[in-house]
Amino acid sequence: MLDNAILSSGTYDPSDVLFLLKQVAIEPTPVDEKERLIQTGAAHYSEMISQERRPDERYLEFFEQARSRGDIRISREIAGLAKAIKMRIAKGELDAQITLCSLVRAGVPYGVLLHRELKATGVDCQHFGISIIRDKGLDTNAMRYITSRRNIDGILFVDGWTGKGAISRELETSWKAFAGSNPELVVLADPSGFATMSGSHEDWLIPSGILGANISGLISRSILSGDLIAPDDFHGYIPVNHLADIDVSRAFVDRISSLCETERKNCGAITNDAATLNHLRQNTMRCVHLVAELNQVDNLNRIKPGISEATRAILRRKPKKVYIRSKEDEDLCALIHLCQTGQVPLEVSPTLTGPFRAITLIEKMS
Repeated sequence: MLDNAILSSGTYDPSDVLFLLKQVAIEPTPVDEKERLIQTGAAHYSEMISQERRPDERYLEFFEQARSRGDIRISREIAGLAKAIKMRIAKGELDAQITLCSLVRAGVPYGVLLHRELKATGVDCQHFGISIIRDKGLDTNAMRYITSRRNIDGILFVDGWTGKGAISRELETSWKAFAGSNPELVVLADPSGFATMSGSHEDWLIPSGILGANISGLISRSILSGDLIAPDDFHGYIPVNHLADIDVSRAFVDRISSLCETERKNCGAITNDAATLNHLRQNTMRCVHLVAELNQVDNLNRIKPGISEATRAILRRKPKKVYIRSKEDEDLCALIHLCQTGQVPLEVSPTLTGPFRAITLIEKMS
């Protein structure tokens, strides 16, 4: 069935990415009801989806400001990551045939950019968008599709950022079961130290982190429901066509790609060391457990650390409270705007936020 699947690139150019996802139809679940079902264990989050919220004009202005501030930085870090990958190929640590597997959705824009940069500098590279779901793991049908066509030792997983490491750990468990080895995870921002390669370890406002489908090819997050997805199917998605008039997926990557040629001349290869990553992971979990203790949280999935995770939690979940490092931080303008318009309590606490600039706490539903 996989060979006969109808594959899509969303609103990206077909040369940029191939989504290994099955288009499905599903009725949206109201946010409050979805939250109740998730927290009571009546349904897994991947079995439901709410209609994606439309950003208001002010919010889109915050995105444009973030994009203006971040374009050159992203192009430099993408060029540096490409150099690091080429260096590892030269050392024999990675196969010369590189296959990028972007984790849908947050990894996709950066997988597109890295794919373009690697190809532009002479690397044999292909790029796929695949699903990974907390508690369910990687889409193994998608990985079988890829590994039947590409060398397994050149597979790199791509995401936008790391939070408290839930998806990173899910990836590690899934990939070890599938391939018998540790996965290679590449992200733009790794404040918590869970990635193999990253652009930086700073929690900063990655522009795509505050948008959803309209910067990810107009696809939804992935869906895995037994009545929609057969055992041999890819994980599912729905097109998010109601945001088509504000889709910036191609414009976002085109602008940054145009800057990479200049930035690659000036940047060096970005490298990590184990001691730094271990220190970051310890700081992250110390911070998360402190928030949990203060708020009597027994399920750490209710804590969403990092600007991008904190923002997306407000857009998609039912937030109880948001902790921020500073109200004067321009990278937090969009998040603060959402809190003000949604009447979500804000607390400034540089100590509590630790290595992050924002943390959202999800409301506990009875």
